[in-house]
Amino acid sequence: MSNPATPLNPTLAVVIPCFRVRDAILDVLAGIGPECQAIYVVDDACPENTADLVEAECHDPRVQLIRLPENQGVGGAVLAGYERALDDGADILVKLDGDGQMDPALIPRLVAMIQQGEADYVKGNRFFELDGLQSMPTVRLIGNSLLSFVNKVSTGYWNVFDPTNGFTAIHAGVARQLPFEKLSRRFFFESDMLFRLGTLRAVVTDVPMPVRYGNERSNLRVRHVVFEFAWKHFANTAKRLFYNYYLRDFNIASVEIVVGTAALVWGTWFGLTRWLAGIAQNIPATSGTVMVAALPVLLGVQLILAFLNFDIQNVPRDVLHKRLLPPHEKS
Repeated sequence: MSNPATPLNPTLAVVIPCFRVRDAILDVLAGIGPECQAIYVVDDACPENTADLVEAECHDPRVQLIRLPENQGVGGAVLAGYERALDDGADILVKLDGDGQMDPALIPRLVAMIQQGEADYVKGNRFFELDGLQSMPTVRLIGNSLLSFVNKVSTGYWNVFDPTNGFTAIHAGVARQLPFEKLSRRFFFESDMLFRLGTLRAVVTDVPMPVRYGNERSNLRVRHVVFEFAWKHFANTAKRLFYNYYLRDFNIASVEIVVGTAALVWGTWFGLTRWLAGIAQNIPATSGTVMVAALPVLLGVQLILAFLNFDIQNVPRDVLHKRLLPPHEKS
């Protein structure tokens, strides 16, 4: 028996945010297969007038144009497409960039786990196929690796990698649960999506995808967003821990992180102050002083590691959209 929240032949809608992708957009549209019933091209106040090009050159009846009067950023453009697709009754929403770095032929692979009821949100992972990573610029390779770890901490999805990958699919029922008004509108959008999905306890998974880099230029300037990303990840980490371990639940991990952090901080502070005092007075620390400093540090590290182990095992595994009522059944 099929799950009523996931029809046997779900309507697939593709949302393509467009900003400075005039050279690639027509090839991207031509590569989208018949499995997709609707395509929303969102012109994010593009200075290259991408919407005009699509209107003039693309005759695919599935394509609908959405023109934003002011630039909203990639997140704002995607959300505008999501809203239109949801209003039109789409069951699965695919986000595909218009710069040609993502192969539209991979869409069936991307949505398969949602169609089978095994995931709520699926994203691409460019790091799975190691041979293809040779084409990724070294700076991006290192940056994505570091960002992936930080993203694991802030979202709680320790099972996924490549968080900035914009090739994604989401079940419409789960998308309707997201607070669109709170989601980041610009380059933090993908990471913020994962954080918000984590608050819903949605199941997220990766699918391998090849790396495709051509002559396109990224609109992201790392030096302009590094501090913004750092602060937002810190804020999301704090909110996630509070929501999951104190507001919605309280368990042994809730105690471990507090006691462990307090012990580590106190032991470090005590040890440093006694060490500096010994240097100033030219008096070596006694074995008792060393033990008083070392024991809280060791205990703190052990408790924090225990918390991390619990947190890693706490990745959502119960598919959310199976538990949601279809829109027509809601009161």
